Amino acid sequence: MRSFASDNYAGVHPVIMEAIVNANNDHMTSYGDDPVSEEAVELFKEHFGKDVKVFFMATGTATNTLILKHITNSWSSVICTDTAHITVDECGSTEAIAGVKLVHADTVDGKLSLSSIKPLLSGRKDVHQSQPSVISITQNTELGTLYTVEEIKEICDYAHSKGLWVHMDGARLANAAVALGVSFKEMTTDCGVDVLSFGGTKNGCMCAEAAVFINSELGKNFDFIRKQGMQLISKMRYMGAQFKALLSNGLWIKNATKANDLASILEQKVRKIKDVTITRPVQANAVFAIIPQEFIEPLQAQFPFYVWDEATGEVRWMTSWSTTEEDINNFVQALKKLI
Repeated sequence: MRSFASDNYAGVHPVIMEAIVNANNDHMTSYGDDPVSEEAVELFKEHFGKDVKVFFMATGTATNTLILKHITNSWSSVICTDTAHITVDECGSTEAIAGVKLVHADTVDGKLSLSSIKPLLSGRKDVHQSQPSVISITQNTELGTLYTVEEIKEICDYAHSKGLWVHMDGARLANAAVALGVSFKEMTTDCGVDVLSFGGTKNGCMCAEAAVFINSELGKNFDFIRKQGMQLISKMRYMGAQFKALLSNGLWIKNATKANDLASILEQKVRKIKDVTITRPVQANAVFAIIPQEFIEPLQAQFPFYVWDEATGEVRWMTSWSTTEEDINNFVQALKKLI
């Protein structure tokens, strides 16, 4: 089965699978106090800065939720877009577990801006209202769009001027960095991002995410939150092995570049098909489109994908490190036959 539903459908990259197997050769200290995990942490420091605190986690939802729990109070609120993963796709875990309110900014492109953030700060210092404490941005966004480095820095500077932290949901951070042609550090640390969830699973890992506290003081005592949140994995070396492989020898770049390039090829080919409308800019590894409603289910039966907006019939096609040009050609041919 070849899918365009999500980059989560892709398997584990062979180099990463080999690294997991190699980590299985002997006994090692548990809970991350092993040499493999320690080497992986050092690689994170090379990519984000020597002072960062890194905590490996099993899922992106847990990583986002526990980060936000750690850096907020019960009366806090988190500003995000109305399409943010933390509000649409995490089953209310931020509210249920972090215990904070999510405040939505309406956007057309999935990106926050100062003009959308400023009106949401009007209730500050009013004891009757939850208090904005964090601005959460997603890079790249759920709509496949990208914040420029300048836009990220502008948001960070403004947030800090108001005493707010900046959290970045980086489930597809590698795709964003490759698309912008910048390093992780240039897009996060140098812009003033305080903490981020770093996604490995969507870029070739098995179950490997990380909470990266760029503001190291902010990460103090997060290890207790991780334990309470049931994310302190005993055999952490298998996560460390994945990150060590992903962040070495440019593998993260190769994987993300392939996914992005194939999304661009897919866009170019389907754009030429009658009755197919590309609805959003293709800036990373997502293609959004509208096709005739009657062809959605027959096409899904051959190549699974998600309907993004039931009201408009907009669909989303995702590519991954394991997508091939043959997959693209077969998908396009199937679409052409239906239309």
